[in-house]
Amino acid sequence: MLGTLLLLWIGFCLLFFLFKTRRPKNFPPGPQPIPIFGNLLQLNLRNPIKDLEKLSERYGKVFSLYFGGRPAVVLNGFQAMKEAMVAQAVDFAGRPHGMMISQITEKKGVILADYGPSWREHRRFALMTLRNFGLGKKSMEDRILEEISYVTTLLERSDGKSVDPQSMFHKAASNIICSIVFGTRYDHNDEFLLHIINTFREITKMINGPWAMIYDTLRFLRIFPLPFMKVFQNVELMKTIVSDQTTQHKKTRVPGEPRDCIDCYLDEMEKREDGFSSFDESQLTYFALELHIAGTDTTSNTLLTAFLYLSTHPDIQARCQQEIDAVLGDRAHASFEDRHKMPYVQAMIHEVQRMANIIPLSVFHRTTKDTQLMGYNIPKVRLHTHFGLLYKLV
Repeated sequence: MLGTLLLLWIGFCLLFFLFKTRRPKNFPPGPQPIPIFGNLLQLNLRNPIKDLEKLSERYGKVFSLYFGGRPAVVLNGFQAMKEAMVAQAVDFAGRPHGMMISQITEKKGVILADYGPSWREHRRFALMTLRNFGLGKKSMEDRILEEISYVTTLLERSDGKSVDPQSMFHKAASNIICSIVFGTRYDHNDEFLLHIINTFREITKMINGPWAMIYDTLRFLRIFPLPFMKVFQNVELMKTIVSDQTTQHKKTRVPGEPRDCIDCYLDEMEKREDGFSSFDESQLTYFALELHIAGTDTTSNTLLTAFLYLSTHPDIQARCQQEIDAVLGDRAHASFEDRHKMPYVQAMIHEVQRMANIIPLSVFHRTTKDTQLMGYNIPKVRLHTHFGLLYKLV
């Protein structure tokens, strides 16, 4: 009797899964999912890009997958991305719920906040703050040049010795963001800086690795103390660090004279005290964390890729150096405006960014309404739409 009931229960679960994963009418095509796992077993969890490219060759530039019972739409190519992210930007401006990345951020901040009034307010504030980044006595360019001087000194002292470029670039990028967010630059061997970098590395490695995909796909595993729990502990640790920084800023800040992003945010909170506002300290915490994680990882990995390609293409390196020398003359440092006189260096940078492909799956999106894309129907909200930037321009 017990065996019969078990078989009936398994049969019911399979039928429920098959019904749940049945593609709606005119939904993007894709491979047949299997119970529980969906299409998860058809992907290399450590680096699914090659597998997704093969699926795109078979099913087209817009196709669908199932991560467990969760449907996802993958876009491949410039035309599909432009139609979704530019022509129909609002239709695809939402963020998915119930995934590791959305639970980590609690849908706050800017990058992974859902489309709505709070997102619009914080996005506007972020753009305004970074665009007008005088923030006291130092401009963004001054901060970058200051950090470059430290990196140059480090390289000169390491002449004839081995240097870890990944660590060096990560520290440099993190330091610039720390000076923008916290108002402080740290020595490359400072324990606080190293602690932040190592914690963020663990977070990004987990978010972009197989355990995040397992967490998102096999929800029944979330109750077990598996490795993905470490990412939540690290985020709580970083929240505590930002909260401590905020407390220190409150004691030392001068209203209306911001030294960094935290001061700017606290000024904005004061302006909005009399009415309803989405600006509060919990939002500030995620806002600061997102600025750091977005500005550090992308920059350091791009620099590392440039370092690699220039090392293996000395002819390109020499030609860039010639153009830089011709433009700078006797000046010690390049300025942001010099880029207009360096077309070859700019072309090299753009090629590095194309080849680096540092965020190949982009950031997950979700539809805000029933819409169409490249002739396919994409329903609202109930489908967690996942866009992957998988194309290569040649």
